[in-house]
Amino acid sequence: MQERIQSFIEHVTDLSSNPKFFHYKWFVKWHLRVVERLALELADHHPDADRDLIHVMVWLHDYAKILDWHNERSRKLLNAGRDKLIELGFESGFANRAADYVELMDKCAEVDINDAPIEVRILSTADGCSHLTGPFLYIFWHHETDKNFVGKSYEEMMALNLKKANFDWEHKIVLPEARVAFEPRYHHIQEICGQLPNSYFKKS
Repeated sequence: MQERIQSFIEHVTDLSSNPKFFHYKWFVKWHLRVVERLALELADHHPDADRDLIHVMVWLHDYAKILDWHNERSRKLLNAGRDKLIELGFESGFANRAADYVELMDKCAEVDINDAPIEVRILSTADGCSHLTGPFLYIFWHHETDKNFVGKSYEEMMALNLKKANFDWEHKIVLPEARVAFEPRYHHIQEICGQLPNSYFKKS
């Protein structure tokens, strides 16, 4: 199993390094590897979860986006990751489950991820937390300037990123241990997006 997982990681890493992919310069190091670490740490808190499945889902969850940034929700692209897993020797049942769970996570705006299988909750939480971790948001802002932020003011850019952070907090980060650990990071993101606190110093 570990050899197959490593083969899939190498495959996704290679795809992500293609200059045709919008975020090719940084995506593996500052997103996928961070999600991987967060997800596997969360799995340690949930021994009932399928750790191998979670590991594969980490590297599968942005597969369609990496293949085609503009059509990341197409059924053909979603199936491509499933097919690649089978090609690499994963059992079809495992590959189907991984792909179905990733698709379920992608519907977090429509369904309550709290009711999803633990593997989905772990990946969703890890993905949301990764956006509040390290330089992700700063790199993302820089790249998005050339894509979605052209002609927008700083206030408009901050509002868009606040919307992203709020979405992650409200829909993706569902595991209680992660919400406790990452709440200060979330509030920091709110501040750098323009929501300043009423008071900076607590009264003694």
